[in-house]
Amino acid sequence: METYTAKQALRKDMASRKKEYSRITLCELSDKIMDRLEQTELFQAASCIALYHAIPGEVQTAGFIEKWYQKKKLLLPLIVGDDLRLLLYEGPESLKPGPFGILEPKADGIEVPKNEIDLIIVPGVAFDKDKNRMGRGRGFYDRLLSTLNAPKVGICFGFQMIPQVPVEPLDKKMDYVITEDTIY
Repeated sequence: METYTAKQALRKDMASRKKEYSRITLCELSDKIMDRLEQTELFQAASCIALYHAIPGEVQTAGFIEKWYQKKKLLLPLIVGDDLRLLLYEGPESLKPGPFGILEPKADGIEVPKNEIDLIIVPGVAFDKDKNRMGRGRGFYDRLLSTLNAPKVGICFGFQMIPQVPVEPLDKKMDYVITEDTIY
């Protein structure tokens, strides 16, 4: 229960920190983060990449998705019950708003075998230098990541990096975390 309480307090703190930044500033920082990602060997070598369509306050991915979807296979999550299915992004017309208002692929989209995924880009509420990640609390990504062998890259704003994320046994670590300033 202690870890749960610590995570809830941290989620509240991060929501408050995000409000200190304008939407424009967060978009500019998002561009720097995505540019840094593009420069990595992992990204350059990957032909099939799973990522997410951002909600306000997360590292924005829409421009990145549009820039790359005709050059690489990009997969986006579809919420099905308590799990995420990764479906091929085929352009803006292939999306619809999901249960949390997040744009996601339509259910009849193309599913790519998980062993073809070269890289997964993961959102989070907070990360630490040991590459621990804290999500929104529903465990969607932790369950998905436990089924994938691809390198996991968390992306976040610098202010989302904290000294230590409270972790539980099922929480999945990232292989890398990228901010606007550095790669951990």
